[in-house]
Amino acid sequence: MSSIAFKPFTGLRRSSAVPTTTNTTPSKPVIKFHVSAAKTSPKLSNRDLRVAVIGGGPAGGAAAETLAKGGIETFLIERKLDNCKPCGGAIPLCMVGEFDLPLDIIDRRVTKMKMISPSNIAVDIGQTLKPHEYIGMVRREVLDAYLRDRAKENGANVINGLFLKMDMPKHWDEPYVLHYTEYDGKKGAMGEKVTLEVDAVIGADGANSRVAKAINAGDYDYAIAFQERIKIPDDKMVYYENLAEMYVGDDVSPDFYGWVFPKCDHVAVGTGTVTHKSDIKKFQLATRNRAKDKILGGKIIRVEAHPIPEHPRPRRLSGRVALVGDAAGYVTKCSGEGIYFAAKSGRMCAEAIVEGSQNGKKMVDEGDLRKYLEKWDKTYWPTYKVLDVLQKVFYRSNPAREAFVEMCADEYVQKMTFNSYLYKTVAPGNPLEDLKLAVNTIGSLVRANALRKEMEKLNI
Repeated sequence: MSSIAFKPFTGLRRSSAVPTTTNTTPSKPVIKFHVSAAKTSPKLSNRDLRVAVIGGGPAGGAAAETLAKGGIETFLIERKLDNCKPCGGAIPLCMVGEFDLPLDIIDRRVTKMKMISPSNIAVDIGQTLKPHEYIGMVRREVLDAYLRDRAKENGANVINGLFLKMDMPKHWDEPYVLHYTEYDGKKGAMGEKVTLEVDAVIGADGANSRVAKAINAGDYDYAIAFQERIKIPDDKMVYYENLAEMYVGDDVSPDFYGWVFPKCDHVAVGTGTVTHKSDIKKFQLATRNRAKDKILGGKIIRVEAHPIPEHPRPRRLSGRVALVGDAAGYVTKCSGEGIYFAAKSGRMCAEAIVEGSQNGKKMVDEGDLRKYLEKWDKTYWPTYKVLDVLQKVFYRSNPAREAFVEMCADEYVQKMTFNSYLYKTVAPGNPLEDLKLAVNTIGSLVRANALRKEMEKLNI
């Protein structure tokens, strides 16, 4: 097993000779680094701060790029460099500019949406969009690879490896020792066991995060997302050229929604659930059936499934280890959006490290990383709470979903929703329109409640 290690910390631990490997095999050299530090002077000597990013999705790619640009020696470890995560793939317009994404990685620019109720009443959404506004549709394998490649171009070391575990430091000045299996094509399918010493770690390794387990971050509720990529005839693909569909109803999910989102040459059809995971294939079949006339003749070319967190973990930070993206639990309820928040949290965490280390010249501590959490919670916590309330109110029964779809037909609702989604800001509302919206919402819920009671009588 090879090792990438520090020399002992001069002035903090007794200097001694460091073996070039952790075993007796002479063919596996160690890359050695020298550190000089003291409690009164956290500045690093003869090297830059070293940070490992575990996971190469939007969170990991954005974090690694920001770190590398900021003068940090960066290691990004990702097992599946061709990973195709089951994901609707919708990104807000602000992400295109904020993360400088090239237009050629965006498969479709959605300007129209249909929200379809349990009784198949369809409401057209998008009439308030300006000519330049759209929702981007991407394939995760394309977006993720682009962000990783850009991180590499800026100096990050991208490693095709499977993160295994992490040895925690016993003292504040000691490094974290990461254990992973590296797959570089030279050691065969089994790969090579490697260790790496770093000053800080960003866990961007998804809902099943091993980094989260290493810091005892706690569990959270999660949904199962199931998605099929379906190649449909060209004449039917024209219908989905700039259109996405969302289906709600107990048949497609008891607590989420089903979707048909357009990609480059196919559509992604999927659904998700927290409460009835064992029935996910039944819900997927129902979603396909709801859209069957529009995808008739289609061929399934890929099937994907993955857990999606439902709320942030109890702990997202410990020492010099921070969680971002799905690993931290940053997926919104009601909409299930996660791509933008993953990339944004990765960047914000990395920015906190760059700032705290003075561009890699000083050691960081938990206080530096905590600034990322404080900024994140202040900026986005209200969004998560509002969407949580909406899901609890409108996804609890079919009558409530009917009311939700009815409400979506309101032009003011569409305007406020799209402004918030596309730009991730809460636009100031019109007081009179807000009052009308409140009255209409209450009316919809009253009608929904009355309908629910009538349906319960029929069931009896």
